[in-house]
Amino acid sequence: MSTTRHMVNRQRRLAAVKAREVPAPAPRAPRPNSRLRRSGPARTARGPVPWPLLLALLAVLATAFAVFAHHRADGLRDVPALRNAALTDTSRTSEVKGSVGQAVDAVFSYDHNDPGRTEKAAGAHLTGKAVGQHREMLAQVRAQGERQKLVLSTTVTHSAVEAIDGDRARALVFADQSNTSTAKGGSASHAAAMFAVDVVYRGGTWRIANIDTFSR
Repeated sequence: MSTTRHMVNRQRRLAAVKAREVPAPAPRAPRPNSRLRRSGPARTARGPVPWPLLLALLAVLATAFAVFAHHRADGLRDVPALRNAALTDTSRTSEVKGSVGQAVDAVFSYDHNDPGRTEKAAGAHLTGKAVGQHREMLAQVRAQGERQKLVLSTTVTHSAVEAIDGDRARALVFADQSNTSTAKGGSASHAAAMFAVDVVYRGGTWRIANIDTFSR
C-alpha cells in the first residue's frame, strides 16, 4: 500500500514539474480596426531626392546643353551663306560690282582704228583662264575688224554680285552690245548678252579670272 501511495505521489510531482516547463502561449496581436481595413492598401511614402544626386543630374544636363550649343554654333559658322560678304558687306559688294562693270565694258569693246586698246584692257582686267577665253571670243572681230572697219561697243546695263568669299567673287552681268561696220555698204546690229564672271583680287584690283557664258 505504501508503495502504491509512493508511486501516485511521484506521478503527481512529475506532472507538476511538466506543467511548469510548458511555455505560456504567445499573446495575440490586436485585430486591426475595421475602419482602417476599409481605407485601402497602405502607401509607401517616398522621401525627397537627395541633394547630391539632384546636383549631379543638373550638372550632366548643363554639360549636355553646353556641348549641343557649341556644335550648333560651329554648324552655323559653317553655313556658306553666313560667309558670303555679298550679303553683309555693302561697301565691298559695290566695289566688286563697279570693277566688273568697268572691266566688261573695256575688254568687250573694239575699234578697228585702235585695236591695241582692247589688248591693253585685257592685260589690265583679265587673268588666268579668262585671257584665253577672251582671245577666242573676239577672234572673229579681230579677223574682220580692219576689212569691215568694225566698231564693237559693250555697255553693262545690270549686274549683281552673287557671292564674295575673301579675295574671290562671282557676278552676273547683263550687257547691251552694238556691232557696227563703217565700211561702204556696212551695217549695224544690236544684241543683249548675259553671262557670269568669276573675279579675284590681284594687285589692288579685281580681275576677271573666268567667263561663264552658260553654254554647254
